[in-house]
Amino acid sequence: MNKQLEGVSFEELVAEMISRLGDDPSREGLIRTPDRVKKSMEFLTSGYRVDTANVINGALFEEAHKNMVLVKQIEVYSLCEHHLLPFFGKVHIGYVPNGKIVGLSKLARLVEVFARRLQVQERLTEQIAQALWELIDPEGVGVIIEAQHLCMMMRGVQKQNSKTVTSAMRGTYLEDSMTRGEFLRLCGTDYSSVPP
Repeated sequence: MNKQLEGVSFEELVAEMISRLGDDPSREGLIRTPDRVKKSMEFLTSGYRVDTANVINGALFEEAHKNMVLVKQIEVYSLCEHHLLPFFGKVHIGYVPNGKIVGLSKLARLVEVFARRLQVQERLTEQIAQALWELIDPEGVGVIIEAQHLCMMMRGVQKQNSKTVTSAMRGTYLEDSMTRGEFLRLCGTDYSSVPP
């Protein structure tokens, strides 16, 4: 930490930021804003304080199912690390079990762990895929995220209808074009050009 900031509270930093932006942090509407911002940021970055192994928490079950499992349209909200503005969208996660299946809600919880950090969409996609790959040891994993970024919509190029699509593949999703094609088709996507 910067020596000059030692002993300065989060709330004081937010109040200073408000002041530097040209408003009065002591006016009625802003008096409690520094405390609200602190609580909001603590929640939005709570993923730093979660161990992914604890998310699965024993919800692995012996099962002979050998076909694809897919959970689509998992809502995701995260903060872009470049501008601290939100990006949001949907995550599609598929995996081919290798003797074990995972509780379906755990996939959504895994998304939350990594989304509740300062992020870029590319890293978020890879982290979800890699965590699932390591935690449940499947035959293959595929993750697609489709998201809109307020840093592109509210500022900069201000393109309201832009959408960013990222993918991460492991195992059979990477090695077998038929498995990858089935995953993309089941996701309802038309990303024939999505790289493995």
